Amino acid sequence: MTDQHDAPDSSEDHAFDPGILLEVAGSYLLGDDGPGLTRLEVAEQAGVELDVAQDLWRALGFAEAGDGHAMFTAADVAALRDVDELIDLHLLEPSMLPALVRTMGSTFSRLADWQTRLLLGAITRSDEPELPLEVLTEIIPVVERLQSYVWLRHLVDAAGRLLLQGTTDTTSAPLAVGFVDIVGYTTQSRRLSTDALAAMVETFERETSELVVEAGGQVIKTIGDEVLYTVTDPIAAAELALALVDREDEDPSVEGAYPQVRVGSAYGTVLSRLGDVFGPVVNIASRLTSVARAGHVLLDAELAALVRDEDQFRVRRAPRASVKGYEHLELWSLKHPKSRH
Repeated sequence: MTDQHDAPDSSEDHAFDPGILLEVAGSYLLGDDGPGLTRLEVAEQAGVELDVAQDLWRALGFAEAGDGHAMFTAADVAALRDVDELIDLHLLEPSMLPALVRTMGSTFSRLADWQTRLLLGAITRSDEPELPLEVLTEIIPVVERLQSYVWLRHLVDAAGRLLLQGTTDTTSAPLAVGFVDIVGYTTQSRRLSTDALAAMVETFERETSELVVEAGGQVIKTIGDEVLYTVTDPIAAAELALALVDREDEDPSVEGAYPQVRVGSAYGTVLSRLGDVFGPVVNIASRLTSVARAGHVLLDAELAALVRDEDQFRVRRAPRASVKGYEHLELWSLKHPKSRH
């Protein structure tokens, strides 16, 4: 009879080894030979100055390597050459390079973190604890192809938006900027379970994004419990704002229900840089959202003037508010016409 202390633990025998994922991902990017170049060797082979290569490495969000650490590969050399080629093609000014690389690094860092958590979650939930190695080797190239496709589609869409603006200025343009914010998020985050909170946030982000895209707008980013978006057409921006506050589900207790929100939107010239937007219009839209009541929309004076004569809207002056950076900010409420109800 086998002693119970000597019996093998079947859960440990079949547990997924995280090292397998690291090995597969590393070999796909780094090659079967693995890292073998120092940072000085990479810079020399790429034909760039060492300090330039090191600055790019830091901007991408990677830990700095010592002179004697052979942690780089031919892929790193090729990447530096590609960056140098973009400069030679006059696509980039050298002064713009750190900002571009930093943005790419932070974007892909967040994406990679989410993808890895998704994969590891799928592995731990699987009925087959031992994930075949060949499955992992298939996942990475499939995701890489999908990412390339999505990037190309967004490239075409972005080019279309800029060309339709009818201006050669690719850094600033008149836009409606909006923030949609979950009402009572802090309270709900304390009351809801982790799964219920995740379901609510997922519904909020997914359906908000769908409504923004349907309105011809663009989601700029998600900031905690709110979404920042832009819309070129002011009429479409006003219709979108109402659609967002109307979207609230009747029974908020249902897991994954769309939460009650509030919206603030402003219109004017906006600076667009590295996928983000800046300027007073963005600040005003944020302030409007902070003082809007639950389930309501507030506009600034510029956007209100552009939509107040449209039959599908009811625009009324609201009491001024003093907010950070703006004393006596002019507010306008946006609602559906009374005849609609």
